[in-house]
Amino acid sequence: MTTRDLEGWTIAFDLDGTLVETAPDLIGTLNRLLAQRNLPAAPLESARTLIGRGAIPLLMRGFEAAGEPWDEAASPALLEAFLADYRLHIADGSTPYPGAVEALDRLAARGAILCVATNKPTTLAVALFDAIGLSSRFASLCGPQSVSARKPDAAHIREAVLQAGGDPARAIMVGDSITDLDAARATGVPCILTTFGYTETPAAELGADALIDHFDELEAAIDALIR
Repeated sequence: MTTRDLEGWTIAFDLDGTLVETAPDLIGTLNRLLAQRNLPAAPLESARTLIGRGAIPLLMRGFEAAGEPWDEAASPALLEAFLADYRLHIADGSTPYPGAVEALDRLAARGAILCVATNKPTTLAVALFDAIGLSSRFASLCGPQSVSARKPDAAHIREAVLQAGGDPARAIMVGDSITDLDAARATGVPCILTTFGYTETPAAELGADALIDHFDELEAAIDALIR
């Protein structure tokens, strides 16, 4: 029988690049917008580091990489087009990372509360999790619209944990980028970073409390931090 030794602890997760490989659909939408303007596509692997700071930075850097100067005046229309297309293709190729679902279920069986603190718009995060069958595993799923401030502000993690019924003093953040680490530091909670996510600076150089190369390593990292 599984011991419920994680009762009272909340594990907060980032979404893109942490729980779910969303690059195929995000870059797919970017490339469809580029194609409409007869611009070259962004290769998936080289474009992965463009993800993580929001849709406008992704569009800006994607268009500039394709040789098109960014037109600030056109950004509202481009953002609207991006969000509309992405919503239609939100789960065409996005999948949980290997071992993620199993790790979530093991943590829940041990009594941990699970929540999500993502800078992805809440409606898109919910739509994605509904489409890939992850929504029921989380006590709260908080994009920026669900909290008073977005990461790296401490309010994002703190309020996501509170909405899940957890205690921010007994929480751990799992993410993939400096934004997640800075938010965890601001909140005063430990941070575990994945090495397979979306970050320009390698995760190993960011100074997290622990790193994981695969979700099979997550429980051991959490146990070590709690000890």
